[in-house]
Amino acid sequence: MTVREVVSADGTPLVYRAFGPADAPPLVLLHGWAQSSTCWGDGVLDALARNFRVIAVDLRGHGYSGAPERGYDDSKAWAGDVDAVFAAEGVSEHTPAVLLGWSYGGLVICDYLAAHGSAAVAAVILVGAVTSLGRGEKGGRVGPSMRAAIPGAMSEDPRDAVSALGSFGNALTGAAEGTGVTSQALLGASLSTPPRVRSALFARTVSNDDLLSELEVPVLVLHGSDDSVVDVSAAHHVVSLVPRGTTSIWDGVGHGPFVEDPDRFVDEVTRFAQSR
Repeated sequence: MTVREVVSADGTPLVYRAFGPADAPPLVLLHGWAQSSTCWGDGVLDALARNFRVIAVDLRGHGYSGAPERGYDDSKAWAGDVDAVFAAEGVSEHTPAVLLGWSYGGLVICDYLAAHGSAAVAAVILVGAVTSLGRGEKGGRVGPSMRAAIPGAMSEDPRDAVSALGSFGNALTGAAEGTGVTSQALLGASLSTPPRVRSALFARTVSNDDLLSELEVPVLVLHGSDDSVVDVSAAHHVVSLVPRGTTSIWDGVGHGPFVEDPDRFVDEVTRFAQSR
């Protein structure tokens, strides 16, 4: 594993971790709201790196990446971040990457596709993902755990933030046994994300339905049936739009399939990505 840094078009430093052989097909992982590239877990990253060059990014405002005062409501800024990582890692139409986005990471994928198209993208994997934001947007429908976390999760008051994010963290790991340590780690990542960033990520309205309906690359939509953060209807909505969509709904699983069943997650991602 190597840690690398690249500067986005607006000057924001982006930190990412690279795993696996340099000549393997690239698989770029984009995490969710108030998380970091550590959310996937070392076991998942190492297992994926057996077949791919895994590039796990800290989104702007998260992890070790820079947290600028502005830009979180700008689709072009998010697109520029992904493009900067692509350029640094040699991803292009000749060496396309599989883009995998969890939760808010799905929206960042759409930001990139809207600005740069899909020439450098071999396939897209959406995991418990949102693809749009705003009232009435079916691709951004959230569940009860997300609704309950707002506005406390955005608060600068530690009492409000810890309470809201603690409950939210439990929703990320679902009902699987033995996930307490992971739940605490995810809570820590959430608390490490500045409150202004947590709030700013939702300060935009964007619809990507038209984009998805014209997307030419294969799309795997992987979602837990019991996801209380992003409603499973968001997954069905995406599949109803994309021309080349595959659905994998995990019965009884919550918002973090890679936490609840990492082996199955690695297997499904690997098989889909290698079939492109």
